[in-house]
Amino acid sequence: MRTHEGTTKEGKEKGAVTPLNQRPDGAATRSDRNCDVDERSYGVEETAQEGKILLFLFCRGFHSWEDFWIGNIDLLCILPSRDCCLLMLMKDGMNSRLLLDCAKSCILSSSPVFRRQQFLIRCVEGSIDHRPHSRDMQALRSIEVDSESVIRAITPALDPTRHKGQAGNIAVIGGCREYTGAPYFAAISALKIGADLSHVFCTKDAAPVIKSYSPELIVHPVLEESYSVGDENKRSIASKVLSEVDKWMERFNCLVVGPGLGRDPFLLDCVSELMRHARQSNIPIVIDGDGLFLVTNNLDLVRGYPLAVLTPNVNEYKRLVQKVLSCEVNDVDAPQQLLSLAKQIGGVTILRKGNSDLVSDGDTVKSVSIYGSPRRCGGQGDILSGSVAVFLSWARQHILAAGSNSNLSCKNPTVLGCIAGSAILRKAASLAFLKKKRSTVTGDIIECLGQSLEDISPAS
Repeated sequence: MRTHEGTTKEGKEKGAVTPLNQRPDGAATRSDRNCDVDERSYGVEETAQEGKILLFLFCRGFHSWEDFWIGNIDLLCILPSRDCCLLMLMKDGMNSRLLLDCAKSCILSSSPVFRRQQFLIRCVEGSIDHRPHSRDMQALRSIEVDSESVIRAITPALDPTRHKGQAGNIAVIGGCREYTGAPYFAAISALKIGADLSHVFCTKDAAPVIKSYSPELIVHPVLEESYSVGDENKRSIASKVLSEVDKWMERFNCLVVGPGLGRDPFLLDCVSELMRHARQSNIPIVIDGDGLFLVTNNLDLVRGYPLAVLTPNVNEYKRLVQKVLSCEVNDVDAPQQLLSLAKQIGGVTILRKGNSDLVSDGDTVKSVSIYGSPRRCGGQGDILSGSVAVFLSWARQHILAAGSNSNLSCKNPTVLGCIAGSAILRKAASLAFLKKKRSTVTGDIIECLGQSLEDISPAS
């Protein structure tokens, strides 16, 4: 790091440096404010070889940059900000889209500064649309799905000849000493959507608390954490946990793994075995919360399983992308990156939560952006996982019953379940916000699930 000197390409080869306030030919640069760059600059760091970005930070008040000179470059752009000016040098194939992103991040509230930035960017790429994320929004609109039609198609009619369990039997694997709300939210949401039965498999400490929330749930206190298990008993207790859940497994239409699960190593080992047994039984698995932590560290649990659904939030998605694709999240081309991620994991379905929810199974990408709420209270992801589990179950039933007669273009039940679950949560959140505004909490959204489904797909 040099704090007062810049290095030209030729100077670097000879070991010489050229002061920033002097051209390579020895002529001093002009400064409208007589700013002494040598003394007042914050610093200079050459970050890479030819073709990389040279990033220089200068002090407030250095405004005479049009005559600035550094070696042989292809592009020069200054992006002002409140405290400093950012000099971006772009060489040898550096694309102007990155320059635009950098400019956006440095935009001031001062309109003259913003106009100068726009002018500079237009010089680089005259046809750039400067409206924030305009290309991204156009791409999302092109893959927007008619989610209400999906809900109407897969929601079963209320038939008096049907018996208990045929409208859905959902199991949530989660709930420990610290987290009892999340599994409750997921399980009760499944019932509010229209499932007949909802189970929660949790630790013994969490069971009484979850039971007290609602008598509607069937709560199984079978999971164990490390603090209550001696090393000599771990194998036998793990086997007991597996057998306790296994005897119920064939009754379930879908598992929800992760809400309130925690990260206890022994508990996660037991849940890993439960997931393997669910795969052997061909039972769909919706994975959220700490279940995503488990899967990110052991992708083989879901790799190649088409009935697995991952529902990551922004941070969980970031970890998945870094683990699987070995890169950072690309919001500029989010649909393509999501498609690649799902394909790389082996055809699992991923519901990327965000301002617009994106769904991909590795073959297609769908967007759901209707409704929604500006209130981002915790627990909405748990509602989503329970809702997706129910709609996924209904979508499987619909596809099996309708076969080729289904009028849905998409025939993947996991994708259909994600689309429907996303849309119903977004509608319920919007209804709750209309009533409660800033005081909206997860329980208020859950109470709007039934009305939301009724508005889209009336029971009568």
